[in-house]
Amino acid sequence: MNEFFANQVLLTAMAANFAAQGLKVIIPLIAERKFELHRLFETGGMPSSHTAGIVALAGGIGITQGWDSALFAVAFTFAAFVIYDAAKVRQAAGQHAEVLNGLIRELEHLFDKDFRPQALKTLLGHTVPQVIAGAFIGLLAIFISFGPF
Repeated sequence: MNEFFANQVLLTAMAANFAAQGLKVIIPLIAERKFELHRLFETGGMPSSHTAGIVALAGGIGITQGWDSALFAVAFTFAAFVIYDAAKVRQAAGQHAEVLNGLIRELEHLFDKDFRPQALKTLLGHTVPQVIAGAFIGLLAIFISFGPF
C-alpha cells in the first residue's frame, strides 16, 4: 500500500481530477451564490475533470518515463481520445438528450398513463473552454508536483 501512496504520477493525476471536480462546486458558489454539492459527483461542466486528470497523468508519465518513451506515447494517445470524447462525443450526447427531453414533453399526451419516462441527463460533456480550463488545471498539477519541466 505504501507503493500506491508513493506513486507521484498517480497522485498528481488524482489531485488534478479532484481539484477540477471541486471547482465545479466552488464556481457556482462564487458566480451565482449557489451551493451545489451534488456537482462533486456529476460529469460535464466547468472545468473538465476528465481533461485535468488525463493531462496530469500523461505529463507525469512524460516527465518520469521520458517524452520519447512508449508509455508516454500510450498515455498521450489515451489523453487525446479522452479529451475528444469529453468535448465532442459526450457533448453531442447531452445535446441529443435535450432534444429528446423536449420531444417527450411535447408528446407526453401520447404516452400511456402509467408510462412516465424519466428526463435524460443533459450535462454530459464539455465545451472547448471547459476542456482548456481542465488542461490548465492538469498542467498546474504537474508543475506543483514535479516543478518546472
